Amino acid sequence: MTEQQLIEDGYRKYTGENIDVFFNASMCEHAAKCVRGNGNVFNTKRKPWILADAAQADEVARVIDTCPSKALQYIRKEDV
Repeated sequence: MTEQQLIEDGYRKYTGENIDVFFNASMCEHAAKCVRGNGNVFNTKRKPWILADAAQADEVARVIDTCPSKALQYIRKEDV
């Protein structure tokens, strides 16, 4: 999926140096796999709650891949 498609589908973009993270709150099932997967990147007590550069891109992608609702998506910068 492209960035434009994600934005059009209601995702909000969180920009990182090597990876951009996209989140769609209306799709979220609140399984909390993201915050339990890496609290440095995903922390609901912080604004912004997603810091894409708080871990290596591979780690951010690994955590996002565990999201059961697909409310979290990513685009790696080298993929663009």
